[in-house]
Amino acid sequence: MPMSQWQQQAKDALKGVQQSNEFFNTQAFTQAKFPIKIPLKYASLIEDNNPNDPLLRQVMPQVSAAEGGYSLSPLNDENHAPVDGLIHKYPNRVLLIASQVCAIHCQYCFRQNFDYSQHDAMSNWAAIEQYIQQHIEINEVILSGGDPLSLSDQKLEKLIQKLELIKHITTLRIHSRALVVIPSRITEQLINMLAKTRLNVVLVTHINHAHELSLEFCENIAKIKQVTLLNQSVLLKGVNDDLDSLKSLSLALFEAKILPYYLHMLDKVSGAENYFVSDEKALQLHQQLQSQLSGYLVPKLVRDLGREAKTWLL
Repeated sequence: MPMSQWQQQAKDALKGVQQSNEFFNTQAFTQAKFPIKIPLKYASLIEDNNPNDPLLRQVMPQVSAAEGGYSLSPLNDENHAPVDGLIHKYPNRVLLIASQVCAIHCQYCFRQNFDYSQHDAMSNWAAIEQYIQQHIEINEVILSGGDPLSLSDQKLEKLIQKLELIKHITTLRIHSRALVVIPSRITEQLINMLAKTRLNVVLVTHINHAHELSLEFCENIAKIKQVTLLNQSVLLKGVNDDLDSLKSLSLALFEAKILPYYLHMLDKVSGAENYFVSDEKALQLHQQLQSQLSGYLVPKLVRDLGREAKTWLL
């Protein structure tokens, strides 16, 4: 089967130090533990000759001094996996590792060391289905990864159809960065499958800066109907840790009919130390946002400590 446009664009990516340095005409990319992967579609949004571009900083490995409190698995997801491929932290919902692949490698990713080979939802579907069937308190399934939208439309539709057969599941939530990184991922088939499912669909984009919202993305996301659109961001030093960036992001999201949902404090994964923003600064920024934006445009400031619920900082 020939590649679709979005699959080809996902394949067309900068990989490794040499390709990245050559493309950006720099020597700033260095070898890191988490492999470099930058789709050309996303790279085209990065300002030339700007080492402080907020999009560039997300994909360029940061030289980090080891500090206390950072670990390979800061959220301990593996400890909340009663069956492989499923994470159950909250009473009414479970998260499925729907894909091992991401379109882009964000250098602050908290799952960069996750054992995807073991925790693949489709490979472990029989055990996952049995677990969900036995826990009727579960009414929501979250598709995560990797990125669940790195699956083909055909595979994604099969998974959704399997979930539809479980009567007590009423809500499907899909977390994806692929939509903004490769806007052509919003295909007609994806639009149709989300519109026709009996499940209430919540689509959570992962966008950290207003410059990521390309015209193509805004035009394509507007085609998705009968779906709740939310966004979650990570507060990152040198990317969006200033009032103008956060305010511009909320306004740009709302223009695209997406509501700001969460503003996450950094998950302390080893190698991401240089992205850290202090609680004091985060609280100050959040209070400034509240004073300048309508309440529905102010995302909840949260920290995930790998427990049974996120901690609200406000």
